[in-house]
Amino acid sequence: MADDIKDPERDRLSGRLSRFAKVGAGLSGAAVSYGANSLFGGDSADARNAKALRAALGGLKGPLMKAAQMFATVPDLLPPEFAAELGELQTNAPAMGWPFVRRRMAAELGPDWQSKFQSFEHEACAAASLGQVHRAVAPDGRAIAVKLQYPDMQSAVESDLGQLKTLFALFKRMDGSIDPTQMIVEIGDRLREELDYGREAKLMALYGGFFAGRDDIRVPEPVPSLSTGRLLSMTWMDGQGLLAFKDAPQDTRDRIAALLFEAWWSPMTHLGIIHGDPHLGNYTFGGPAGGDGAAHLNLLDFGCIRIFPPRFVAGVVRLYRALSNDDRAEQYEAYRSWGFAGLNDELVDVLNVWARFIYGPLLDDRVRTVADDVPPGEYGRREAFRVRQALKSKGPITIPREFVFMDRAAIGLGAAFLHLGARHNWKALFEASLEGFSEDGLAKRQAAVLAAAGVA
Repeated sequence: MADDIKDPERDRLSGRLSRFAKVGAGLSGAAVSYGANSLFGGDSADARNAKALRAALGGLKGPLMKAAQMFATVPDLLPPEFAAELGELQTNAPAMGWPFVRRRMAAELGPDWQSKFQSFEHEACAAASLGQVHRAVAPDGRAIAVKLQYPDMQSAVESDLGQLKTLFALFKRMDGSIDPTQMIVEIGDRLREELDYGREAKLMALYGGFFAGRDDIRVPEPVPSLSTGRLLSMTWMDGQGLLAFKDAPQDTRDRIAALLFEAWWSPMTHLGIIHGDPHLGNYTFGGPAGGDGAAHLNLLDFGCIRIFPPRFVAGVVRLYRALSNDDRAEQYEAYRSWGFAGLNDELVDVLNVWARFIYGPLLDDRVRTVADDVPPGEYGRREAFRVRQALKSKGPITIPREFVFMDRAAIGLGAAFLHLGARHNWKALFEASLEGFSEDGLAKRQAAVLAAAGVA
């Protein structure tokens, strides 16, 4: 439907211009509030500034709101007032009202759409950057989640990407250490994929097949008869968010972390596919009554799935082994296989600072927390500062596009493990996921599952 010239929500100039004006007005409003709060706010100014920013981004939705969600993922990265407000955007973004829901459902399923459900709740149970979810009951009696895409998201994405390109260009001129050109291309491609709910349904089924037969990692089933390109229905999965378990016994928190680790890294090392959006709203935990409520992981939202070239995944494994063995030649080859250009000893030294931070828990053959008892607010900041300072004299360096969502997944999961205070031998977990690994084997498995799923 998105390719149909008659589609009123296709990407179009009028939609982009409208979005451009709305983004400008929204952020300007937040800026005005910031100035007033700073002038008159006293001790509560930060809290009111954070609320103004959350209100602006929540109303705008789209890519800019997703960026705010990413900032809120890492504990103590932001001042507590901002982290609390932006964190709410992950699972409690403002929803569109019932008039929008009626129009969207009628446009996707026809004017008699309500007759196709036993029941359909008027209020959204969850809302995020590109769509919102309603609970319903299918004709066969199954409880289902119905995800509706917000209006004019194609135009919004293209408009926001244009503004992000401008911001990144300004950042490049001011900073000079990183060339973000490939990063914005990568983000744009993934966001366009995320608008295709038909593709998401196929990837949901792919993940369901990968974890089939397991009770501890569960994936919803798509309901094709109640789905379209901008409407996705799937079986409902009861569960609680990760933060509900922050004060659970240590063994419960450790089990949760192990489930998350496997749900993200096993598809990566076996199929070259990773869930690129590990924020706290994209998984829950459930279990039988009377238990601790975390017997199994519910893996949700398959809009942002990154499919990597097998050579890139082989490079990930190659760098892990090269860092473990302190093999300089293999470190060069790993970075080269990722797409880093102009490599020399100084640049490899800089890249290794960040790599040893990201891979650090995997290189240490003992039980430990991810941060190894470093305060969350300090974890990674020293390494990031060292990398940026070094690149300012040696850069700009172009970040390969595949690096973006692998790094995002690693940092997002690390943040979840920090929230939990989980303790594991992370090296042993990763080695288990690498059993029998080969680039050729991964390439064959990947081609087979993608063909079976009908995913290009």
